[in-house]
Amino acid sequence: MTVVPIDQLRPVATVGRPPRFGGVDALLADATEEVLVMSTRAAAIAGPIGAIRKADLDNVRRGVRYRVLVPDPARTAPQLAAQLGALSLAGGTVRTVPDVPTDAIVVDRRIAVMPSDRGIAAFQLPSVVTTTVELFERVWSGAAPLNPSALPESTELTLRERHLLSLLFSGSTDESAAAQLDISVRTVRRTVADIMNRLGARSRFQAGAKAAERGWLLDLAG
Repeated sequence: MTVVPIDQLRPVATVGRPPRFGGVDALLADATEEVLVMSTRAAAIAGPIGAIRKADLDNVRRGVRYRVLVPDPARTAPQLAAQLGALSLAGGTVRTVPDVPTDAIVVDRRIAVMPSDRGIAAFQLPSVVTTTVELFERVWSGAAPLNPSALPESTELTLRERHLLSLLFSGSTDESAAAQLDISVRTVRRTVADIMNRLGARSRFQAGAKAAERGWLLDLAG
């Protein structure tokens, strides 16, 4: 059978552990080499695909390679950003893109877990798994890395960060913005890099646009 409801998968026997039936958690626990995750969720909502589980952290710590793709807004979703940061610090790799095309988990390039007309199903047909992996790799190549060490405790911008971004977005140079805020040019550049990471922006202009969408820019008129 190439596609079955996730809770009806045949048990898998692994060294040191008995065979068992189960859902996504059981599949993840049996991963030995690599797990690929695509999640359309931009918040830490519980669900079979997209949630960061204890099993994920356990896998990374025992050497399973993890690559996770999530939407850019996940960087500023406090709970999810913290979960993704924890996964990254444990050894996983997380990247973000403006839009993730679908929800999927691929375990060891042998099973793809995706939404289906049966709810959540596991696809074992090689062509389905290969197509899912190819889609993941295409999106991954253009995604922005998430740097866990740069994730702030709060995803909101401080007043000074908002002022700085507003100045730069309105056309001020680094030197001019530094003078107006009474900070060094080096601090300006470090702060901008942090904001870009927080927003998943690939340029300063994109960071300003994303901040504007969130209502974070100040009105500097007058």
